[in-house]
Amino acid sequence: MQKIPADHTFYKRSRKKQNKILLLIGLGALGFNLLMLLISIFTGWYLLVLFTFAISLSIIAPFFDTPQMVKNGKLTYFSSLFLAETERKAAIVIHGGTLFDYFFVIDRDLNGQQRTNLILQKFIEGLLHLTSSYHSKDAGIRVKGTSYILNERTLEKAGFTIVKTDVLQYVILIWNYFNLTLSLSLAKAKLTFPNLGRVVTFEAELSSLMDRRSYLESLNTRLTTVR
Repeated sequence: MQKIPADHTFYKRSRKKQNKILLLIGLGALGFNLLMLLISIFTGWYLLVLFTFAISLSIIAPFFDTPQMVKNGKLTYFSSLFLAETERKAAIVIHGGTLFDYFFVIDRDLNGQQRTNLILQKFIEGLLHLTSSYHSKDAGIRVKGTSYILNERTLEKAGFTIVKTDVLQYVILIWNYFNLTLSLSLAKAKLTFPNLGRVVTFEAELSSLMDRRSYLESLNTRLTTVR
């Protein structure tokens, strides 16, 4: 069983309290959609309930999917805001945290810059833990990800190459637009709408990240000190 980062407050709770939180989220979403259904019936705007159902589903999904995928071993935490999918076909897809993680990890007392520094620090920390979990024989494995918070310069200095975001990724991002809005708003400490044109897709061979380990360790130390 994987070790969950100590600063992730959801997993610090008992299983009973975790289930209670998820139940409240589910009931809240159900109540909201029932209200929208009634409004749709009375107004005749039947597309409204379909629209709001899709939005609410995209928002609450990570609160259920992330813990379940972690439990099943399909996702692994390398820091509280850095997850990696199980390696497939010599490739690892990484995620800089989900809305679920942002909600339970980011301290609401931090300002926007402090939150951005935290997200970057946890990303770098996760990269360090990821690279240390593999050996030189795995150096050819490719690491891939997409971010709407980290910039190209930071990613390139970490050892990544910026690649074109494909159509499927854009479709997924559009579907999750309201989820991304909440995530970005939590990251910036204010209501912020994502600019999908600034989404960055990146990849690197594990060897490139291993070669940048000294730089990553130095950056991680600086960011930890800043916080």
